[in-house]
Amino acid sequence: MADQLTRAERAQLEAELAELEGPRRQAAITAIATAREHGDLSENFEYHAAKNEQGLLEARITKLRARLHDAVEVDESTVAAGGVVTVGSHVDLTREDGEDMSVLISSVGGVSPDSPVGRALLGHSKGDDVVVEAPRGAWRARIVSVRAGS
Repeated sequence: MADQLTRAERAQLEAELAELEGPRRQAAITAIATAREHGDLSENFEYHAAKNEQGLLEARITKLRARLHDAVEVDESTVAAGGVVTVGSHVDLTREDGEDMSVLISSVGGVSPDSPVGRALLGHSKGDDVVVEAPRGAWRARIVSVRAGS
């Protein structure tokens, strides 16, 4: 399934991609050129490290491009009006042990919709009881509020 992103999340990923394709890529090219000047490449640690960094950078660029290409944008006004937990929702809940939690369902920098908590909350509304099937054991919580994330 394609990532669901809010407009702000898409902008955040696009900014990261621009940084990687611009200044970071140029820095990697410069580091490789500098390391080449040090002579024998077979024993040149700087060169191999710079090439490895370049490979990691290019892999991240490829991943970001694919993610942005395949992503579906979520309308944040619909999230706010619907009251149902979706990507982009900020959810307050109270666990059965009394602990209050606040989470943002997000594919970028929040609780992933594919995580145990995200899967348990998606599609539910204020007042619903949910069961989170976590790796360390299941736990229950009640949704206290659902609003558009920020």
